[in-house]
Amino acid sequence: MKQVRDIIAARELLWNLTVRELKQRYRGSFLGWSWSMLNPLSQMLILTFVFGIVFGIEAPRGNPSGIEAYGLYVLSGIIPWGFFTLICQLGLQSITVNSSLVRKVFFPRETLVLSQVAFSFVQFSIEMSIVSIVLLIVGSPLLPFLPVTVLTMLCFAVFGTGIALMLSVGSVYFRDLGYLWTIISQMWFYATPVIYDPTRFEGRAPDAILFLLHWNPPAVFLRVLRHTTYDGRFPGLSDVAFCIAVAPVSLLIGLRVFKRLSHRVAEEV
Repeated sequence: MKQVRDIIAARELLWNLTVRELKQRYRGSFLGWSWSMLNPLSQMLILTFVFGIVFGIEAPRGNPSGIEAYGLYVLSGIIPWGFFTLICQLGLQSITVNSSLVRKVFFPRETLVLSQVAFSFVQFSIEMSIVSIVLLIVGSPLLPFLPVTVLTMLCFAVFGTGIALMLSVGSVYFRDLGYLWTIISQMWFYATPVIYDPTRFEGRAPDAILFLLHWNPPAVFLRVLRHTTYDGRFPGLSDVAFCIAVAPVSLLIGLRVFKRLSHRVAEEV
C-alpha cells in the first residue's frame, strides 16, 4: 500500500510525464497523430493480402452484425494487440531511456512506466474509436456494448501495466531482455488469434494448443473486444470475468516485482 500511496502522491509528476510524452511523440512529423492509425492500417493491408488473398483465408461472419470482411476482422485484432505490444515495449525502455533522471532525482520510478501506459491508452482510444465508427457504418450494432468495450480496454491496460513494470525493472539488470522480449512477443503474437479464427483448429489440434489459443490472456481480451465491436453482441460472462480478474493480478505481481528489484536501479543504470 505504501507503494501505491507513493504513486498517488506523485500524480502531478505522472501527469507532467504523460503530457510530455503526448506532446513529443509525433513532434515535427508532417502527419502527426495520423501515424498512430496508419501503422495498423499498413499491417492490415499486408496481412489481408498475404492471408486473405494469397492463402484465401476467410473471416468468420460477425454474429449478429453479418460483417464478413477479412480486413476488418484483422484490424479489430491488430489494434488491441498493437496496444499491448506498445505498452510492453515503451515500458521496457522507460527506465533505461530516462537513466539521467533516475540517477539525479528520487521519485517513484513506477511513474515512468505509468506515463507510457497513459500515453498508449490515449492512442489506443483514438484507434478504437475510428474502428468502431467504421464498423458502425458497415452494420455492426455495437453501440449498446460500448461500456463493455471501454471496461475491457481499461482491464487490458491494467494487465499490460503489470507486464511493463516487470520488463522495465528487469531490463535494468538484464540488458539482453529487449532482444529476448522481441522473440517472445513474436511467438505470443502467433499464439494469439489476431489474424485467424481459432475455431478453425477445433478437432484438428491437441487440447493443449486449443487451451492456449482460447485462454492466454491477450486472446481473451481480443475475443471480448471482437464480440463487442466486430460481432456487435455481448461477450460471454466467463470471458468478461476472466478479464476483470486477470488484470489486477498482473498489476499486483508487476508492482511486487518492481518493488523488490528497484532498490539498486539508480546504481545500475
